[in-house]
Amino acid sequence: MRVVMLCKACVVGAYQRKLEEIAAYPDVELIVLVPPHWRERHNRQVLERVYTRGYTLKTIPIVFSGSHHVHFFPTLGRELKRLRPQVFHIDEEPYNFTTWLAVHHARAQRILSIFFTWQNLYRRYPFPFSSFEQYVYQHADFAVAGSQGALKVLRSKGFRGPIRVIPQFGVDPDLFHPAPIQAKDNRPFTIGFAGRLVPEKGIDVLLRAVAGLRGEWQLHIVGEGPEQHALKRLAEELGLTQQVHWQPRIPSVEMPTFYQRLDVFVLPSRSRPNWIEQFGRVLIEAMACQVPVVGSTCGEIPHVIGDAGLIFPEEDAITLQHHLQVLMEDADLRTILGRRGRERVLTYFTHQRIAEETVSLYRHLAYDIGVPPVLSRR
Repeated sequence: MRVVMLCKACVVGAYQRKLEEIAAYPDVELIVLVPPHWRERHNRQVLERVYTRGYTLKTIPIVFSGSHHVHFFPTLGRELKRLRPQVFHIDEEPYNFTTWLAVHHARAQRILSIFFTWQNLYRRYPFPFSSFEQYVYQHADFAVAGSQGALKVLRSKGFRGPIRVIPQFGVDPDLFHPAPIQAKDNRPFTIGFAGRLVPEKGIDVLLRAVAGLRGEWQLHIVGEGPEQHALKRLAEELGLTQQVHWQPRIPSVEMPTFYQRLDVFVLPSRSRPNWIEQFGRVLIEAMACQVPVVGSTCGEIPHVIGDAGLIFPEEDAITLQHHLQVLMEDADLRTILGRRGRERVLTYFTHQRIAEETVSLYRHLAYDIGVPPVLSRR
């Protein structure tokens, strides 16, 4: 069974581990098409070739890199004609131009197509993106939703085809693993955050929460973004200059070292009119490292954490402060939550587990559904 996946996210090396797990199945021949780079606001992520065993990782040209809605791959049609896959996995949101174009090519060449969505907030898009979305809903053979919330949005917006809920990526538990016990000796209680420094991530709530903590502590914030200067000013106003440490974005394969130095990881996201937390990958990375996590009630965060961490209402710095104070003073609770977190990741969120569910979907498409009808030409 030949599968072609189109995935701009797989320019990130750590994400490629899932691809190795998919390719490990003997009946899967996997070819993954990626751009040579992807721009995310001010960051330019060049393709990292880190986990490339067992499958073909091929770069193809991209137009409008960094523009989620209008980017596309001009040679995609030719690639599909040359490769002739049975299944085409389009790892893109349905309202994007590139997804419309990819489904169009798949339909014209009688290739079964899957698209992916994280979108867990009902939104209406202007023309032509609304038309792209409806075309994909009508002609794609299958959808993968990253969460139950995304599934509900798909149904409410009119997609009537089959859907499976499978997160886009998991973690490698051999890479993201607990730190040796001695690694945390002789440090104050260490709190961490990693992500974009933007209002929706709620870092200001975290700063106000830690300002009221009793005892010795330090906060490490990893990331970059437009709120960086404002957040640093807030930290100064709160008298936290010596306790809050700022660090630029870290390469994906170096993140385990960051998590292993923490006593707790916090994701204090807040909902916005056009955004809620879609998953929170940093949570499962920290949980895999057996670090207890605290998250807000925003979007999918409570569903990702389950019983493996503590939850606080969005914007509620007082409750967040209380949770952190409890964890600071209760090492046994930190141990219990840390172990629960890693167990939860091993059960639901490893690359191996996600690959297993993904290959099951490929087999269903290739062996049970068969070849779709050819696109009529006028």
